[in-house]
Amino acid sequence: MINDKVKKEALTRLKRVEGQVRGIMKMIEEEQYCIDIINQVSAAEKALNGVSRIVMKRHVESCVTEAIVRGEGQNKIEELIDAVYKYSKR
Repeated sequence: MINDKVKKEALTRLKRVEGQVRGIMKMIEEEQYCIDIINQVSAAEKALNGVSRIVMKRHVESCVTEAIVRGEGQNKIEELIDAVYKYSKR
């Protein structure tokens, strides 16, 4: 589960990403230089990846750890491995 600290940090970053995306939209509407747009898209992608890392860390610290303690960790570990594989393909 996401705790209040992780929730606040993730939402803060997502609001920043939201602003970046609005800025990118404006850049496209104003027909700004393509490379500048690509650079901003890349920055937004990195910011979203940061949110993924925050949430994944919390998932390992809470959900996966708790499942292992209960002796039910195998499914959570497999789920985590699948998520890591998907994340690393980006």
